[in-house]
Amino acid sequence: MKKFGILWMVLMMVFSLSAQDFQCQLSINSTAISGSNRNKFNTLQQELYKFVNDRKWCQYTLKTNERIECAIMIVLTGAQGDTYTGDMTVQLQRPVFNTNYKSPVLNMKDNDIKFTYEEGTPLEYSENQNLSNLTSLIAYYLNIFLGLDFDTFSLNGGDPYFSLAQGVVNACQSATEQGWKSYENAQKNRYWLMENLSNPTYSKIHDFLYKYHRLGLDMMSESVDVGRASILDAIRDLQKVNSQKSNLYIVQVMVQAKADEIVNIFKEASTVEKTEVIRLMKQIDPANSAKYNAINQQ
Repeated sequence: MKKFGILWMVLMMVFSLSAQDFQCQLSINSTAISGSNRNKFNTLQQELYKFVNDRKWCQYTLKTNERIECAIMIVLTGAQGDTYTGDMTVQLQRPVFNTNYKSPVLNMKDNDIKFTYEEGTPLEYSENQNLSNLTSLIAYYLNIFLGLDFDTFSLNGGDPYFSLAQGVVNACQSATEQGWKSYENAQKNRYWLMENLSNPTYSKIHDFLYKYHRLGLDMMSESVDVGRASILDAIRDLQKVNSQKSNLYIVQVMVQAKADEIVNIFKEASTVEKTEVIRLMKQIDPANSAKYNAINQQ
């Protein structure tokens, strides 16, 4: 009987480990809220960590080295009873084949965070239901992480997860909290991020993610020139999306994550490639045109 108990514990531990889809750094900063109960937020941070890691989010069983590397940093700036407001920075990175380099895929801040949390209350979540704005927020971004990550490995590979993120958006249409609806935030919120990712008019954004990472970065250990040429072709796709609608939210999100990396990649490129990538990036990101001049600097 004792042996059976030990075996059961081992099996449960193995199941728990195999269920983990993310390597997620998760933090809550409440220093801006004077007199707050720090233990409460430590508990919330632990509960969110379990919410992310104890639930199965991916349809595949990921090996340890395949887990999605990401970060969620919540900064609380206001409180009214058990209701809190603030912002949340979300980051996603992806390993590059045959290197120790991790490429940034997403690095953005959501400024419309509002949720209610009572210590001791379990974090509840169900697909296609808005049981809690906090768990809906986390589930939304976890599915965005999965969608973007899978898109970088296979063309349109992230579609199932973008559909799940869209389900969260749909479920939150009656929410009182900001960020979920089409008429909020000048087309720069969670609703519009998913609209851009699911709109077939902007399908080239998925081509960009695949070409840039799988055909570009992953190939550079074999041939820098071949990999860089694919990245340039991916940037052409990004410009095609940008030309369809200027200031499109998803394009701005991609540029925010990739601009510095693009500058570094093309510093060693040919003159022809440098000229083209500078021209393209200045069209895509005119507000930061000066940044791309650094490509010509040795």
